[in-house]
Amino acid sequence: MSVNFSSNVNAAIVNGQLGLSRASAGLSQNALNIAQLSTQSQSSQSPQEFLANAVKTQLGTIKQTLPPIAGGISSELVGLSVNSINAQASAKVLDTANDSIGTILDILA
Repeated sequence: MSVNFSSNVNAAIVNGQLGLSRASAGLSQNALNIAQLSTQSQSSQSPQEFLANAVKTQLGTIKQTLPPIAGGISSELVGLSVNSINAQASAKVLDTANDSIGTILDILA
């Protein structure tokens, strides 16, 4: 039984690059959404009004037992974290494929 290393390594490289690309796009989108949310929340409120609204928001969040509605800053921060982990995983795939190619070249040399 022979294993086709060429197609396996090529697939790993393509999947690693695709994963990095998707993670990068996700990170950019999450960062953009966070920036938009932060500019929307800034207004001409007095400090007391701002703090009162912040307290109301925090109390409302604490009362919820379900995850927050999609589109909130919490979900965007989670998205940043998930995409960062995906980027790290994809980079490890590329590192492993690179190491495999190096090993194959050493064996063939």
